[in-house]
Amino acid sequence: MTDKVLMDRVDRFINILNQARDLGLTVADADAGQLTLCLPYSEKIIGNPETGVIHGGAITTLMDTTSGSVMICALDEFELCPTLDLRVDYMRPAEPGKPVYARAEIRKMTRNIVFTRCEAFQDDGEIVATCVGTFMRIGKDATPKAYRDMIMGVDQ
Repeated sequence: MTDKVLMDRVDRFINILNQARDLGLTVADADAGQLTLCLPYSEKIIGNPETGVIHGGAITTLMDTTSGSVMICALDEFELCPTLDLRVDYMRPAEPGKPVYARAEIRKMTRNIVFTRCEAFQDDGEIVATCVGTFMRIGKDATPKAYRDMIMGVDQ
């Protein structure tokens, strides 16, 4: 599978998630087992109006969405994988006026659980936050076929 195919699948998935769409998340890079999403800076995600620092909830949503979407880059067929646990550690505030990126990778995948690791960073490469997550595999048959086909890019 090409990186372009994976990026298109992830793009279709995040664009049906209201919070991802509202935040303006976009796919920056995708390959087998790894995904990078971008959170553009905007006034609606400012947590501290005096400094312009991004609210931690927006960064957590970016990391959860990236970690939950990286499965699209690893599984042959799309299946929903809801978040079971997400632990986020903040290292520093994100610099105002700049986008934040999150890069997630799959650390281990079992029949039932996917374990991920993710880092949020800015253009300077400095880490803003890290997280580890666990996601439940519900199986492709538990995901409605029309929904699966839409994410996979299958014409209906």
